[in-house]
Amino acid sequence: MEKLYTGKTKDVYKLENGNVMLKFKDDCTGKDGVFDPGENSVGLTIEGIGKANLKSSVYYFEMLKKAGIKTHYVSADIENATMEVLPATVFGHGLEVICRLVATGSFIRRYGEYIENGTRLEGGYVECTFKNDAKGDPLVTAEGLAALGVMSMDMFNSMKEQTLKITKVVADDLKSIGLDLWDIKFEFGYNNGEVILIDEIASGNMRVYKGDKIVDPVELTKLINNR
Repeated sequence: MEKLYTGKTKDVYKLENGNVMLKFKDDCTGKDGVFDPGENSVGLTIEGIGKANLKSSVYYFEMLKKAGIKTHYVSADIENATMEVLPATVFGHGLEVICRLVATGSFIRRYGEYIENGTRLEGGYVECTFKNDAKGDPLVTAEGLAALGVMSMDMFNSMKEQTLKITKVVADDLKSIGLDLWDIKFEFGYNNGEVILIDEIASGNMRVYKGDKIVDPVELTKLINNR
């Protein structure tokens, strides 16, 4: 297979049928040997975490499929830590879409004079950042994305609608095992002009609490997979 891209936690290959294969790795982002999904470089290796992340991603992709929400997911081989997906073009040089259900983190750093940490954001708040480590992943508005030619307003509206629906599916599922989703990060692309969810739905892209304590991403993966 032709390797298209070597990522921090996944490698990407082109398949003969025109689809793409993602190979999940055991490498994790972090610093000083401590797993931190917010870091921008690989800091450690956790044996089996690639398969575990794939398993939880497949769990949610299958759930979204049943809910009638289209994604790039086609099939997966958990044992070999691979997932076949539809080819999709990313927006710009990469766009991250965050859905916030509770005000915390960078949201509070930006807007803390107006809202207290831990305040519920009724209905969910969707915001976008460009993937650019050097510039600190700058925020961009829907109008900015349209003005820059990254996506049309119709595409943005579709992406936002899907983000809110997907977030609710994940939040409701986590609530069923006593967990509270505070925020979650997604990536979208377009396939044949249609906006679809791509990449993965992983614990490292979620902020989840149990009571008043945040759940470690590795522990969260176990809770999702071992129910």
